[in-house]
Amino acid sequence: MRILIAEDDYTSRKFLQRFLSRYGECDLVVDGMEAVEAFVMSLESGTPYDLVCLDIMMPMVDGLTALKTLRQLELQRQLPESKRARIIMTTALDAVERVNEAFGAGASGYAVKPIDTDRMTEVLRKLGLMLDITV
Repeated sequence: MRILIAEDDYTSRKFLQRFLSRYGECDLVVDGMEAVEAFVMSLESGTPYDLVCLDIMMPMVDGLTALKTLRQLELQRQLPESKRARIIMTTALDAVERVNEAFGAGASGYAVKPIDTDRMTEVLRKLGLMLDITV
């Protein structure tokens, strides 16, 4: 599984990398602009990401804007639903309106920081990104 982690907080970025690296290859970026650039490069190289974790609040381009851009790129390339990335939004905020906006823009899941690894594992299973592996 190819994974993109877009997180401006160093500690959160490293935590997600340590946790998710057991399931696949992780690329790390620190803002929404870099996330979009990495996503485009993955599509152009024919090795798209299976999972993208986007922090809501990042510099340059925020996570919601990045999410909308990534989904638009997939639509422009006419990727079938089964080939589109699963995108999980992460944030320290637990605001219902942000959750609704993220899902409305095409998010596959939502995780509140600090990340609960058991809950994140369950989300990955529900999204079909991992088998029932004991962690």
